[in-house]
Amino acid sequence: MAKKSIGFIGTGVMGTSMVRHLMKGGHHVAVYNRTKRKADDLIKEGAQWCASPAQLARESEVILTIVGYPHDVEELYFGKDGILANAGQGTYVVDMTTSKPALAQQLYNEAKKYGIYALDAPVSGGDTGAREAKLAIMAGGDEPVFKELLPVLELMGENIRLQGDAGAGQYTKMANQIAIASTMMGVSEALAYAKKAGLDQENVLQTIETGAAGSFSLSKLGPRMIAGDFAPGFYIKHFIKDMAIAIESADELGLKTPGLVVAKKLYQELAEKGEENSGTQALYKYYMENS
Repeated sequence: MAKKSIGFIGTGVMGTSMVRHLMKGGHHVAVYNRTKRKADDLIKEGAQWCASPAQLARESEVILTIVGYPHDVEELYFGKDGILANAGQGTYVVDMTTSKPALAQQLYNEAKKYGIYALDAPVSGGDTGAREAKLAIMAGGDEPVFKELLPVLELMGENIRLQGDAGAGQYTKMANQIAIASTMMGVSEALAYAKKAGLDQENVLQTIETGAAGSFSLSKLGPRMIAGDFAPGFYIKHFIKDMAIAIESADELGLKTPGLVVAKKLYQELAEKGEENSGTQALYKYYMENS
C-alpha cells in the first residue's frame, strides 16, 4: 500500500501509541477525540487535529476507530454527521473497538451501500502491546480489503490474522476476553495465596510464570499487582462492557460460560467501590480486601 492519509479516532491509553506508530511509518495522520487535550501531545508531534468525525472522514483515505462502547461506534459511523455519510467512495474504515459482532456486520453492510470498505479489527495487548507495536489484531471482513490494509496494521501489531467474514474479528475478541476473565481470577488468587502463605511473591511469580501457569496476565500484570500499581492499561469499566457482550453472545450461541459470569460479578463489585477507572489487575484488591 502506498502511503495513505489516515484518520484516527480515539486517542486514549492505547490509541495514542498506535497513532505514533502510524506517523513513524510515514503516514499523514489526522486525529479526533471527544476530549481534545488527550490528543495534544500527538498534535505537537505532527498529527492534524480535526474538529469533528465528519471532517476527519472527508479528509482521510483510511479511517481507524478505537472507542469505548458499541453506542460510541454507532454514533461515530451512522447518521448524516457520521463517518459513512461523509467519507468518499473507496475509503477504508477499520473499527478496532471491542464491540458486538452483530454491530460489526451492520457496519460492513452499511459501508457497502456507500462504496466503502469495512473491517472489524479489535485488538489485544493493552497499553504495553500498543506502546511496543506488538498488538494481536483480529480481523473480520473481505480478504482483499484485509490484504490491502495489512501494511497499516503491521505498524501497530505483530500477530495479525483474518478470522473470517464481517463480525469474525469481534467473535475472536470475545473468545480472547472469555479466556482472560478466568485467567485474571487465577492470577489474582495465586498471588493473594502466596502473600497469605508468607512467601516472596516476586520469587513465586518468577518460578511459576515459566511453567504451565504461564500467561500474559501472569507475566505482565502480576508484577503490577505485587507493586500495588493499578493504573489502567485496560480499564475495568471497559472489561465489564466486553464481558457483558461476551455473555450475551454466548447466550445467543447456547453456550454456558460460568467462569465469565463469576469474573464479571467480581469486577462489577470493584466498579461499585469506585475502581471502574482502574486497570484490570485491580482484581487483586478484591482478594486482599475480602480475606
